[in-house]
Amino acid sequence: MAGHSKWANIQHRKGRQDAKRGKVFTRLIKEITVAARLGGGDPGANPRLRLALDKARESNMPKDTTQNAIARGTGTLEGVNYEEIRYEGYGIGGAAIIVDCMTDNRTRTVAEVRHAFAKNGGNLGTDGSVAFLFKHCGQFLFAPGLSEDKVMEAALDAGAEDVIANEDGSIEVICAPSDFAQVDAGLKKAGLKPEIAEITMKPTLENALAGDDAVKMRKLLDALEGLDDVQEVYTTAVLDEA
Repeated sequence: MAGHSKWANIQHRKGRQDAKRGKVFTRLIKEITVAARLGGGDPGANPRLRLALDKARESNMPKDTTQNAIARGTGTLEGVNYEEIRYEGYGIGGAAIIVDCMTDNRTRTVAEVRHAFAKNGGNLGTDGSVAFLFKHCGQFLFAPGLSEDKVMEAALDAGAEDVIANEDGSIEVICAPSDFAQVDAGLKKAGLKPEIAEITMKPTLENALAGDDAVKMRKLLDALEGLDDVQEVYTTAVLDEA
């Protein structure tokens, strides 16, 4: 989008996430537990668990905490049984929102998510109402200043699907979720360290919001992200809050 800095928006999102670091451990513990339950406790054979453990290390989570989460997931340690639920809806200006949750009480979670939408000018939709506006993929984002050719060569050699040079100078690498680990390894081997490396729901279009609409949308996103059962929030909204 002309005039929009993807880098500035990503940095803003990271800043908000860092400000909520008290919740980061809780979310990581849930993700590690569920990943271990679904794919086993060996990160070498479980890419989802390996990614969760990488994030735990980046957040300086104690090793005992991660090991206990794996043990609860594999059933060698008693613990809460979480289920994954996805909610879809609309925010300000018709911007699409996906809310991924992990919960031990589906009734509580849907009530909280619906309340957050309704209180902040949004609407909870039905399954599939906005998912088609997003692409499930691996995403790597590099800060402005890197050589596009160097990133492109390393990324494509590692099996990436696409390399995007944004107007602000940042560079995105996109890959299939199943190829995330090999692309990540290939980029690291080339000495390239992304600011963001994640499996995500990338919007295929953007809704630009400014002024009061941007402020209202931020309140809605903050309300959703603040819920205990929410793991991730994805949106097509691009906010200009200057």
